[in-house]
Amino acid sequence: MQDEAENSYQVIDPFNAFFGYGNPAITTQFSTEDPQRRGYSLLIIHGAGPDAWRSAKPKAKFMVVNLPFNQVIVKKLVMKKKTVMAIYVEESGGAAMMSVLFWDGKKYRYQPMGSTLE
Repeated sequence: MQDEAENSYQVIDPFNAFFGYGNPAITTQFSTEDPQRRGYSLLIIHGAGPDAWRSAKPKAKFMVVNLPFNQVIVKKLVMKKKTVMAIYVEESGGAAMMSVLFWDGKKYRYQPMGSTLE
């Protein structure tokens, strides 16, 4: 039997947190703009060492919910004088918008960027 803590992850909602309220226990009950995308989530696993995220005990696991995405791209992002890996998101919906999801050292933050990457 596997240890439950080994498979645990933290559910986060940085998209709704940016707009005011990011409690996933409540925001996962909201209806979505695109019903076909309901229930889609993004799993992020932090790791260290030679096995990184593939290690038997990763550093942390996060499930990002309510992120309206069509396409996800991982690229570097320059924040002040620091470069971090970030998740660029092509958002679903009427307007073709890009946003970025990044780790600030304590939690994941969502930031809309405006236009597409093209």
